[in-house]
Amino acid sequence: MAEAERIIGTPDTPEDGGERVSAPAPRTGRGRRIAVLFAVAAFAYALDLGSKLLVVAKLEHHAPIQLAGDLLELHAIRNPGAAFGFGAAFTIIFTVIAVAVIVVIVRLSRKLYSFPWAVALGLLLGGALGNLTDRIFRAPGVFQGEVVDFIAPRGFAVFNLADSAIVCGGILIVLLSFRGLDPDGTVHKD
Repeated sequence: MAEAERIIGTPDTPEDGGERVSAPAPRTGRGRRIAVLFAVAAFAYALDLGSKLLVVAKLEHHAPIQLAGDLLELHAIRNPGAAFGFGAAFTIIFTVIAVAVIVVIVRLSRKLYSFPWAVALGLLLGGALGNLTDRIFRAPGVFQGEVVDFIAPRGFAVFNLADSAIVCGGILIVLLSFRGLDPDGTVHKD
């Protein structure tokens, strides 16, 4: 008898009147999904960190660089708050939120069996780590550091690659939720 089968009923075999029911197959691939999550996070984090190091070294205290006419420019700023400069006085709160997001993602990874969720959570994790690194290591001090932002579309807030990773991961999570796909790989119709 296969390991994925179990017998229900008092007789031992279907020939004796028992009912053979297939149990769910054991889940496989969790380790690969966790590897994807951390690989995506490491890639997003490395891109963000590298871009910020380059911006601080080559662009900070210099004139903005125009790209695509006047639709986009690279303009280095230090942001103590959130998007659109909101909450500049709450830098420590944004630091705590970033740490909480990282802890939740790491805990959720133990139940991760979905490749798309691994990508989405990896983007969130990489972005959160990127901005948290600024909050910890940049002036004016530990857990109060200002985030380096430099991508400035015309008529929009200045942001960085960590912000982009967070937004893309968030959009992907919303789409996966609307499709009914859970992080554990189950699909439900609501």
